[in-house]
Amino acid sequence: MVAAYSTQDQKKLQLVAGSMRDAFGTNKESRYAGIIEQDGIPTKARLKNARQAPPEEAAEFTTPNNLDPRQEGLSTTAFDRGFGLAAASLRQALQDMPEIAELSKNIIIDETKEGLNVSLVDQDGRSMFPDGSVQPYYRTRRVLAALAPVMRRLPNRLSVTGHTAAARPGTRPTGSVWDLSAGRAISVREILAGNGLPDDRFAAVTGKADVEPMFPDNPYLAANRRVTVTLLKEAPPIPFGTKP
Repeated sequence: MVAAYSTQDQKKLQLVAGSMRDAFGTNKESRYAGIIEQDGIPTKARLKNARQAPPEEAAEFTTPNNLDPRQEGLSTTAFDRGFGLAAASLRQALQDMPEIAELSKNIIIDETKEGLNVSLVDQDGRSMFPDGSVQPYYRTRRVLAALAPVMRRLPNRLSVTGHTAAARPGTRPTGSVWDLSAGRAISVREILAGNGLPDDRFAAVTGKADVEPMFPDNPYLAANRRVTVTLLKEAPPIPFGTKP
């Protein structure tokens, strides 16, 4: 159905609105997307790489995205779609393992400006590493073993970063939190490598101690203790013989 107007006419607008409602129906319910998805894998659901564009930049097609990637750091549609598919594949690998379903709240998959983060996060009463240890629990190893084949099929290089929570006032951590965060990152890298990821896929393995809490307003929370594997958002390599 096509509706065209040369002048504003309130009766015409009401008539067409009723026709469209009859043709397409209406939805009387509104639903909001939350942090936790229905299947239990946490994620931050919000629009990425969105901006206001003037009408003269509009096009008849939704893809491909011909925006200059240098504008405000925007990436191409194909690049964003690739990360969306990667996140879906990683979540599917976890959902295929019902025996680790209780760890769903400990695994956060989130896209950032650096890339796609897969974070193994401590929760109150359920941690991914024994207290003070750089070696993860067996269940943590199972999670990494399930994720490694998916990461191996993706072209992105990886960085692995360990984090600790801040020590509460009046307490002192046993040992160096820098060594602990770095040691946990190294352990995660070794498990991924042992499950098929080649050494040249790792761009960095670092420990950040407690200097970058996930929750800056409460650096003592257990969830600040985490190891994050990031699929890096990098420009594709320039083919041999091609001038930049």
